[in-house]
Amino acid sequence: MKILALSATVAALAIAPASAADFSFTGSLPTPGTVQFFDFVVGAPSNVTLRTWSYAGGVNAAGNVIERGGFDPILALFALPGGAKIGENDDGGCGLVAADAVSFQCWDTYFSAMLNPGTYRVSVAVYPNFSLGPNLSDGFSGASTFDDVSGAPNNPRSNKWAFDILNVESAVVNPGVPEPATWAMMIAGFGLVGGAMRRGRSSRVPA
Repeated sequence: MKILALSATVAALAIAPASAADFSFTGSLPTPGTVQFFDFVVGAPSNVTLRTWSYAGGVNAAGNVIERGGFDPILALFALPGGAKIGENDDGGCGLVAADAVSFQCWDTYFSAMLNPGTYRVSVAVYPNFSLGPNLSDGFSGASTFDDVSGAPNNPRSNKWAFDILNVESAVVNPGVPEPATWAMMIAGFGLVGGAMRRGRSSRVPA
């Protein structure tokens, strides 16, 4: 699993109450195992909605037309600080999200809940890259392909996603943090650099 930042396009549309807004993001995942994070702030008790347009496409909150054909997404919501998981959604269900024109499946995500004031983190990942436990620090299970793996054969998919965070005070793409394996490689690299510096110093002959 690889967790990293991706470029995103953000559009904000003011709605009532005055401090609340809708935020629309678009981007792509470099690998199926990537998890994209977003952080958002709720200023007052609000009914917040999180939804993707990755699978079936449609018109997002910014009024942009999103083409169908993106991957089958999963989202998970966590409270900050601490990272306690609030909920997770795999398939939003027909009636809440559109049916794809090829597979006829309603596999975009849709999650709506009344949230208290605070800061939250939401993840978007490829099915079946579910969060593994009750806390963000428990990690994710991983995924190996962008194509459908849950009942829609011969339906190639792209790495593109589109995501709305609705009725919040602010929302940004989170740069993410390296996974443990990445940290291990980084630490090993620092160790090699440090060793080379020590060897360089020991090989110098005093003038």
